[in-house]
Amino acid sequence: MFQTDAESIRKYALALPGVQESFPFDETTLVFKVDNKIFLLLALDEIPLRFNAKCLPDEAIELRENFPQSIIPGYHMNKKHWNTIIVNGNLKPSLIKDLIEKSYKLVQKIK
Repeated sequence: MFQTDAESIRKYALALPGVQESFPFDETTLVFKVDNKIFLLLALDEIPLRFNAKCLPDEAIELRENFPQSIIPGYHMNKKHWNTIIVNGNLKPSLIKDLIEKSYKLVQKIK
């Protein structure tokens, strides 16, 4: 079963085809790329854990409205296309996985 801790999110992201991880900005923001494009940023120093994921604009707004305590406009990102997901126990693990996978697929299509 998928857990919502940093290591489980990391392992899930790395299991997607063609994913690479790095620390290009600092030592606390783990960045995941596919086709050399960022699809996930995981803040390792935040409590509760949080990550940024790409999203379709309409879906981003809907998610923020439905989960205002857990999904907010992307921190330091284009707020139209990115959400910050706060892993505070209010979101089902299946939704967290889905958000990561959707971000991956959106970025993978951009070539």
